[in-house]
Amino acid sequence: MRRRYAVGLVSALLVTLCAPATAVSAASSSGDAPAPRTHSAASAPSAAGRHQVITWGASMDRQGEGPRDRSYRAVVRTSVGGTGVRVRLSNAFGDQPVTFDSVYAGKRKEGAELVGGSNRPLTFGGAGSVTVPPGESVVSDPLSGRLAAQSDLVVSYHVLSAGGPSTGHGMAMQTSYATAGNHTAEESATSWTDRTGSWYYLDAVSVETDRDTGAVVALGDSITDGWQSSTDTNRRWPDYLSRRLQSATGIGVKGVANEGISGNKVLADGAGQSALNRLQRDVLSQPGVRTVLLFEGINDIKAHSGVTVDDMIAGYREIVERAHAAGKCVVGGTVLPFKGWSEYDPEAEAVRQGVNAFIRTSGELDGVADFDRMLRSPYDQEKLLPVFDGGDRLHPNDKGMQAMADAVDLKSLRCDR
Repeated sequence: MRRRYAVGLVSALLVTLCAPATAVSAASSSGDAPAPRTHSAASAPSAAGRHQVITWGASMDRQGEGPRDRSYRAVVRTSVGGTGVRVRLSNAFGDQPVTFDSVYAGKRKEGAELVGGSNRPLTFGGAGSVTVPPGESVVSDPLSGRLAAQSDLVVSYHVLSAGGPSTGHGMAMQTSYATAGNHTAEESATSWTDRTGSWYYLDAVSVETDRDTGAVVALGDSITDGWQSSTDTNRRWPDYLSRRLQSATGIGVKGVANEGISGNKVLADGAGQSALNRLQRDVLSQPGVRTVLLFEGINDIKAHSGVTVDDMIAGYREIVERAHAAGKCVVGGTVLPFKGWSEYDPEAEAVRQGVNAFIRTSGELDGVADFDRMLRSPYDQEKLLPVFDGGDRLHPNDKGMQAMADAVDLKSLRCDR
């Protein structure tokens, strides 16, 4: 949902490179809207008992025109650690090919500066350059060495040629950097003078880990995206959930991917493709995903669009059915109260209550994260508890984000499918 506003050691991260020389293309299936084809670089098979798991993700949308001869330095926070780091670059919303002629990954020291000796080139089918056609994405060859959990990975890439709309994630709640020309190999911050609050083209990072380890994807709107949490501090509720999972024992789910888009809806495109239309690209195509934590609906409900409880349930059911068909568990997050927000009215509140009753009692989901019960006021259950309110009666603050993560039963994130 979108608030109205103007808009240790180096070896612990990356040790050495492994750049296989061949490539293979794979097409992903789609739901209601086409998912971009993903070209995956082939590598030596994973060791017995190991597989690839997403450690970071961001949902993509159409952005402004993409300039050529520009470098981006994206700062991302890992969840699960592992070896064989791969990145996925997306041109899902472009209408022209995008050429990346230099892509590096390293460990952040501070700001745009990297830890000395950590910055290493990535390859794609053994080549240092790759062109991504419109509507498609590409996955890099793996890097040998280990990427630590809960660390700041920096992916630097130079766009040699582009044009038309770019692909990116508008509201990152994280400062990244950009500059003219190719400065991807540089570890200093000298050239990286342009600051940006968005991620461009980079939509996923994965690692190789044991087959007992999987990931959860948070599919949501601006609350999941982190609006009203503190910028550059990783205090979105999926970040808090990631830290809980890393410290938990006996829980096989360690990876967390945040696939929230501000303003997003379950049923209708607008602020990004709807949850239904982006489910394949943002969730089901990601490696190692065990569970979808579905937390969407407030933007459909408060939009005065005539959406009914039955409409919302039909949308949830389709997501659940498609996720189950792909062998994924689905945990439903109850919709938070929003009395005091400008679009609140009793009719919308009735729909919210009906949706939450379905999530809690239908038995069609594999688990429930009762965010509503955790964050609502005991004095007026249609309102957020003030200590959790970010100030607009809709978005939780840092304390509210942590409370949401605490409301998730970690055992529910792995079901028998």
